[in-house]
Amino acid sequence: MEKNKWKEWFSDLRSGKKIPKKNHLLILFLTGLLLFIAVVPFPSPEKDESENETSISAGSVSETDMGEYETYLEKKTADILRQVDGVGEVTVMITLKSGGQKIIEKDQSSTSQTTEESDSAGGVRTVEDTVSDKTSIYEQQSDGSSVPYVSKELSPEVEGVVVIADGGDNAVTAKSITEAVQALFGVEAHKIKIMKRA
Repeated sequence: MEKNKWKEWFSDLRSGKKIPKKNHLLILFLTGLLLFIAVVPFPSPEKDESENETSISAGSVSETDMGEYETYLEKKTADILRQVDGVGEVTVMITLKSGGQKIIEKDQSSTSQTTEESDSAGGVRTVEDTVSDKTSIYEQQSDGSSVPYVSKELSPEVEGVVVIADGGDNAVTAKSITEAVQALFGVEAHKIKIMKRA
């Protein structure tokens, strides 16, 4: 009985004989809403967190990483300079210009469309439109998540260097230290300060 009622209602609706009642409109609305929810994907909270982590890892190096990188450079530079004749005990301080950068691999695709236009004088002109599109390339992790593929990682640039050494007051030693720091970091001489240890 109920099945025949629905068939009759749909046939009346198609033919335009009856205007649907409010409850019929409500059923249609809820059916449409259910279909919309089934089709449109909603991001899960876990995915949002992984996307935030991805954007951080794909961007510049964090302040903690920069501090660790500065400490690493200072220790390595001090270890090298201690071995130079006349330098003696040495302390190095390095400041970085900016955080490092991770370059994400991009896939570039382009599409072109050619159209012919004719003017009022009978001439024909060919116009070609090319559209380029770049999309990030992602790699699948073992846990199933996707992260951008990093093709190159740039180290932070050194801004300035201060060297405090036992032999910092000797002109020849100071020149050797300056040249060594320039060779290591590509820093201009005016951004390197050599001082004698107290």
